[in-house]
Amino acid sequence: MLLLTGEYQHVIDEKGRVLISNRLRSQIDAQEHGSNFYLVLGPDGILCLYPERYFERIAGLVGGNITAPDEAVAFERLSFALATKADLDSQGRLLISERLRKRVGLRDRIVLVGVRDHIELWNEDDWERYVADHMSLYQKQISIARLHVLQRHDELG
Repeated sequence: MLLLTGEYQHVIDEKGRVLISNRLRSQIDAQEHGSNFYLVLGPDGILCLYPERYFERIAGLVGGNITAPDEAVAFERLSFALATKADLDSQGRLLISERLRKRVGLRDRIVLVGVRDHIELWNEDDWERYVADHMSLYQKQISIARLHVLQRHDELG
């Protein structure tokens, strides 16, 4: 099971590289998911980093639920055109092209966010705004989830 968690502040250097910290990479079983990544444009224009084998499984399912032929072609075309195989260098740095950084508006101070099966790359101020805007919803949802777990535990125990 892939379970990526945490938030990690980083800086994109002058060559367009960002360090993917050992603390984050160590959460990925390289035997199961591979040691390289795919950089993908995700929902809301957020840049996402998927472990290679995990993304390859997702790629096999791309467009499977779209019934309109024109939509399926456009979705598949953009899904693969905007995905890039990304190898980390020997120091664990990821190169993000200038074109991609411009496309998503990525600046130099970023936060890498573990989101279950992928890593999201956020501008630091955008991430802080997102957290502030969604904190009350999160608190409500975590309370409900915890209550369900406790109720299920009581039913089984």
